[in-house]
Amino acid sequence: MRPDPGEVLHFSEDPTIERFVPHVAPTSRQSEPYVWAVGADRCPDYWFPRACPRALAWTGPGTTAEDAVRIIGAGCGDRVHAIEYGWLRPMLETRLYAYRLPADGFAPIGDPPHAVVSTAPVTPLGPPEPVGDLVELHERAGIQLRLLDSLWPFWEEVIGSSLEFSGIRMRNARR
Repeated sequence: MRPDPGEVLHFSEDPTIERFVPHVAPTSRQSEPYVWAVGADRCPDYWFPRACPRALAWTGPGTTAEDAVRIIGAGCGDRVHAIEYGWLRPMLETRLYAYRLPADGFAPIGDPPHAVVSTAPVTPLGPPEPVGDLVELHERAGIQLRLLDSLWPFWEEVIGSSLEFSGIRMRNARR
């Protein structure tokens, strides 16, 4: 599930949103209210239940071959997403929806950018689309999905490596 040209996507478990209004999420590091969305490159980061902690790593221009083999694995592609075993059932059962939003009015946020934001209300371009089987979505995209007892040892290896990475909802990971 990726946006078409001129679009960005917002993923949600709620299929009833008619208009996105900027707000400050309780967990946000930003104090300004935003509507959040992602472009095609960051969509895979959100192919999960909302509260699911996930450690994501992929190769980039500065990635060493040693780190890619050590963390992603030989012959395993260029991207790995890790979740904890306790999140497998929600991963299989969650119904996730994608809202297509007009890209106009959205600006990149983060350094490097990891999302796009709007400070104005946004009306979806149409009804939300079911994303479908989240595990299958990873498979079709060639993204390795790894199950771990705890994300923290893996996360420490990832952030100390030359891989590019993102950790989402890590506060929900087991300690």
